[in-house]
Amino acid sequence: MSSEYLPGLAGVPATKSNISDIDGEKGILSYRGYDIRELAEKSTFEETALLLLDGELPSAADLQDFDMQLRGERRVKYQIREIMKYLPATGHPMEMLQTAVASLGMFYGGEEVLTESYGSEDLYYVHSMSVKIIARMASLVAMWEHVRNGYDPIEPRHDLTHAQNFLYMLRGYEPTELEARIMDACLIMHAEHTINASTFAAMVSASTLASPFLVVAAAIGTLAGPLHGGANQRVVEMLDEIGRPENVKDWLDMKMEEKEVIWGMGHREYKTKDPRAIILQKMMMQWAEQHGNLSPMFETALALEEACEERLGPKGVYPNVDYYSGILYTEMGIPADQFTPIFAVSRIAGWMAHWREQLSDNRIFRPTQIYTGEPPRVYVPVDER
Repeated sequence: MSSEYLPGLAGVPATKSNISDIDGEKGILSYRGYDIRELAEKSTFEETALLLLDGELPSAADLQDFDMQLRGERRVKYQIREIMKYLPATGHPMEMLQTAVASLGMFYGGEEVLTESYGSEDLYYVHSMSVKIIARMASLVAMWEHVRNGYDPIEPRHDLTHAQNFLYMLRGYEPTELEARIMDACLIMHAEHTINASTFAAMVSASTLASPFLVVAAAIGTLAGPLHGGANQRVVEMLDEIGRPENVKDWLDMKMEEKEVIWGMGHREYKTKDPRAIILQKMMMQWAEQHGNLSPMFETALALEEACEERLGPKGVYPNVDYYSGILYTEMGIPADQFTPIFAVSRIAGWMAHWREQLSDNRIFRPTQIYTGEPPRVYVPVDER
């Protein structure tokens, strides 16, 4: 057995999976073998979620059935709404989301199936729970935007797609065609990304046969960190700090000298520009074209990317998915602290796929450690110390 210590388990295979794959040298991300660029352009979140869950692109009938299942599970028990009303309005939406999702398990039971020897083979249970959680994750995030401002949440609509309904519930009015398409593509692109920190947290929790609601709560807590899901919020704050494109070079010189993080730049898996960042930048251009101008924030982002490419490109540091997603959300009037919850609304599809995969060949995670403490010693009574 190897005793080599690798901080952060960098490069250590923790599982076998056929859900997604990354070629960091070429900048390729694929779900079940399908390139993310094709899925973002041609698929929908509903279809991509079912692809992640089941492993194949669904037939038209299967996709319609799944879509109808999601639409039928958007409503949330009123007790959950009441719990949300008593949470501090100033709390971060990710803290609300973790609390609410964990609470869901008390109202939608069934985890006792997991304690049976056949639990991992009960695909009906696994699929049913996946649908419930995927559908309600979006509702919870949208509900909080109204509850924390002192209003009752907006009821979901059955006639809208997942992305359309989410934006409708979040903002109170129907999105434009472009807004809905951008949100749909963002949900697709954030849905899965191999064994990242939050997915690994979900897998560890799943390996104990915890309920799926607690599995997702563990993943949400992990996603909340700024080094993972919280980075796009930091990008927007960073761009606000820079202010204008002409300030970029002096600002970057200062940050480089102080060895501070340039949010949205670099990714452990990619040695080139994140393929999702390329898609998002293209969508940002479409947004600008439709609205007749580039926003100051987008202009600043382009200038910073250009400056970073000159300074950091030789080191393999390029924009990641967080760099442009927050700008698009800002343009659509979404508060910055909701960016990470939206990440969770998307990533829930990947978490559920990994939950299912973990249960199919489960073994509880129990890594070892390298002990660096004191050697064996004799206890000394307190009056002799």
